[in-house]
Amino acid sequence: MRLRLPPMRLSPAQLQSIRAAIIDLDGTLIDTVGDFEVALAGMAGDLGIPAVSRAFIRRTVGKGSEHLISRALAEVGAPAALYDEAWKRYQHHYLAINGRHSEVFAGVREGIDAFVRRGWRLACLTNKPGAFARPLLESKGLASRFAHVFGGDAFARKKPDPLPLLEACRALGTTPGETLMVGDSSNDAAAARAAGCPVVLVRYGYNHGEPVDGVDADAHIDRLDEIDSWLAAGDAAGRPPQPRC
Repeated sequence: MRLRLPPMRLSPAQLQSIRAAIIDLDGTLIDTVGDFEVALAGMAGDLGIPAVSRAFIRRTVGKGSEHLISRALAEVGAPAALYDEAWKRYQHHYLAINGRHSEVFAGVREGIDAFVRRGWRLACLTNKPGAFARPLLESKGLASRFAHVFGGDAFARKKPDPLPLLEACRALGTTPGETLMVGDSSNDAAAARAAGCPVVLVRYGYNHGEPVDGVDADAHIDRLDEIDSWLAAGDAAGRPPQPRC
């Protein structure tokens, strides 16, 4: 089935200059709400506090586990003083179930394979702790596609700060203008714009519970593998005219 091409803001020359991609994890590659739900429920049970809802998780994930736990405690009226113990219990439960209640989004494997065929170098950049991110990608058979995996604890600051993207570009050996950021939220878009990377956002992710189409990006897509069709159109537009026989 032919994919409907999304609108794009990049010129054919800009499309042809892309040599690498930085890709977010939660809500972009993998639907991890189930993992968060089970780990947070285990944490809550250990602490004797109510568990948060799946809807709360969907609108709260994306800013790192520390933020998620702090917000979860506040959501159920638990004292902030429980944070240190909550973090320990959350880590315990998340590491035990990491990947068991999550699924790779449709079109992700095809999209990544298309990037690899183009010769792009890939980095996964997430606000999730690195100790959670790497095993998750391994369990889903995605880790081998990435030259680098950077968790939220890899650098001094997290997205939406541009620092993680700039450091990821440095590791990939590309300039920001040559490096496409793919994410699902305003965090990803803000970091990309500040770093100088082109950015594409997926519509199926979390984005703090808000529609992602309202976020400034170069394109909004329904599946990751749409990007290859988007780039192929740019390739064709940038190709010099063929001589007539």
